[in-house]
Amino acid sequence: MSPWIRHRLIGEWEAAGTALAHHARSACDKFLDEVFWRTYCKGWLEMRPSVWAHYRAACRAGADRCREERSLARRLAAATEGRTGIACFDAWACELVEHGYLHNHARMWFASIWVFTLELPWALGADFFLRHLLDGDPASNTLGWRWVAGLHSPGKTYRARADNIAKYTGGRFQPAPAELADQAPAAQAASPPAPGPAPEPDPLTALDGEVALLLTEDELDPASLPVDPAAVDRVGILDCSAGRSDRPCSQAVQRFTAAAIDDAVARLAACGVRAERLDDRAALGAWLRRGADELLVAHPPVGPARDALGDLDGLVGGDGPRVTRLLRPWDERAWPCATRGFFRFRKYIPRLLAEAGLASAGE
Repeated sequence: MSPWIRHRLIGEWEAAGTALAHHARSACDKFLDEVFWRTYCKGWLEMRPSVWAHYRAACRAGADRCREERSLARRLAAATEGRTGIACFDAWACELVEHGYLHNHARMWFASIWVFTLELPWALGADFFLRHLLDGDPASNTLGWRWVAGLHSPGKTYRARADNIAKYTGGRFQPAPAELADQAPAAQAASPPAPGPAPEPDPLTALDGEVALLLTEDELDPASLPVDPAAVDRVGILDCSAGRSDRPCSQAVQRFTAAAIDDAVARLAACGVRAERLDDRAALGAWLRRGADELLVAHPPVGPARDALGDLDGLVGGDGPRVTRLLRPWDERAWPCATRGFFRFRKYIPRLLAEAGLASAGE
């Protein structure tokens, strides 16, 4: 389900609502935590966009080191190709490349071994994930790797333990304790920046003339945006997947993203709305030059979408259409709560569910 949630073909509110419609809140707490972890990460990064910029800079610095240090380049290749000699890690590396997915536990173990046992730059591991995960989300992926390395909650790291891996893989993997690092020192770095203001939507006034709607791969359910698609004359959907990394994403990621966008295009066409996939900035520019009186823009979250659309006003030009930025009520309510760690955010979950009109079975 996570790749569909990542592109919002399924909304977090739909996933949470379906679980609560069939189970008591106490019975699906862990599932709800996973759903809200994504929401939390998006909100946290929205209020600290510099963390994404620093991550991208760390990726480039790591790539530069690999060009200068042959031993690092060899160790990186062994890790990404599943040739480290650590059986569980190598299996997960191959599984990720082949299937585009890893269980959450495996992601944490993998990241910990990458950072503390193999002593590879954390940002290059995050980049490896983001290029291969079908559900690769800039916010949750970046925060997950930062958390393991001790950058998200300063001084707190995650160390993969042999007994834990053996227990939760049902004995499939039984690494010897000596294969894994017995220490997990936190990376030396400044504390995360203080949160800035959370995004707010522009006022949505009466629409006049030709109306265009611009989406990205992050928002592929236009029917649940705070505007009726029937009021829109044409829709453009920008594929930002190439912006996840300076290296190409896997073919599986590219195919899934393109298919997800094409699905949204087909659903809009079934409603009588003209829509098309925009594969790059050149296509976006051509689409914008066709002109419109009103341009509605689904909020581009921090990451490749924001990188692509950060200068939208410049792309549109002073004589262009009136631009209105849309923000989903779910995000508008939840993102401002992501000021600290997830456990602080978790206290808001009952209120956020109530505000979304979601109640558990029997309530």
